[in-house]
Amino acid sequence: MSVEELRLDPGILAWAGRIEQHAEQLPALRSSDVALRRQAARRLSDLLAEEFTEPAPPSVEITTSWIDGPAGPAGPLELRRYRPEGLPSPAPTQLALHGGGFTSGTVHELLNDRLLAARALAAGIQVVALGYRLAPEHPYPAAVDDTIHALRVLTSEAGPSRFDVDPGRLGIAGNSAGGGIAASAVLHLRDSGDLPLVHQALEVPAVSLTPSGDSATRYARGFGLDDAEALVPLYLGGPRAADAYASPLEADDLSDLPPTLIQVAEHDPLRDAGLAYGRRLVEAGVPTVTWIGRGHVHASGGLTAVMAGAREWQAVQATALREAYGTNPLVPEPIQPRRR
Repeated sequence: MSVEELRLDPGILAWAGRIEQHAEQLPALRSSDVALRRQAARRLSDLLAEEFTEPAPPSVEITTSWIDGPAGPAGPLELRRYRPEGLPSPAPTQLALHGGGFTSGTVHELLNDRLLAARALAAGIQVVALGYRLAPEHPYPAAVDDTIHALRVLTSEAGPSRFDVDPGRLGIAGNSAGGGIAASAVLHLRDSGDLPLVHQALEVPAVSLTPSGDSATRYARGFGLDDAEALVPLYLGGPRAADAYASPLEADDLSDLPPTLIQVAEHDPLRDAGLAYGRRLVEAGVPTVTWIGRGHVHASGGLTAVMAGAREWQAVQATALREAYGTNPLVPEPIQPRRR
């Protein structure tokens, strides 16, 4: 099945066409050099966001800070904070993990700035994006370790004064690969028992590192994740060289996890694994909302400038976050989409 065979939103079709056009000018997307591929992927992402994602609301302050990583000053981690005007202090806070197939992505992508700033405003929270270490230079569990460490820093004695975090209203979010990392980190945190979270929000999450369900076959090619199988050994540092939580769907016990929102796209190879994770969470007694973005493909939830379904995607998340954090939106009315 191909994108052309589906009756997709015109915004998705325009976006897919622009991906092809830009990719022709970015040959490094196919380079064997990981660093070159990352640079090209960042450039492609920014070009697309400029055209297809609504600009960040000006009332949200965006700042960047550095913290020592799990290994100390030798491995600093970058945090990019989105704080709306009028937010109470200390602030309900969500740690957000970007996508990128475990091997690319950055907190400085224009897409992340635009979506996370809008999310912070609509949900009435502070969002802090983490620049976690990437594979293959830093295979699993490096990104998970960074996530757990960042959460602890945000709630440490020095954390509230620096980042103004309400430790009683702290949650986590992740998109695609970031969703898998977030889910894995939450499992580890549950077992350690020392950092309760109020919520986890997983968008098109990579919660299984093996193909799962009919969607993995139906949408394996031509839907944005053609190289997914090749990324897994890079993330793991070898063939399945990881613990039971690297692939959260395969974990034996999913009980005692925080309330969860899972958003999956209808036409996405990761759809069925995300749905299965949601079912397992419910069976384990975890309050869970699983939402299917009808007509969506992987990553089309960010097309807020051209697609009503993308604006609905973002609104679903904002509503869930307001309920989880006990907040109100900091914008008097929904941000109006730019017209093409």
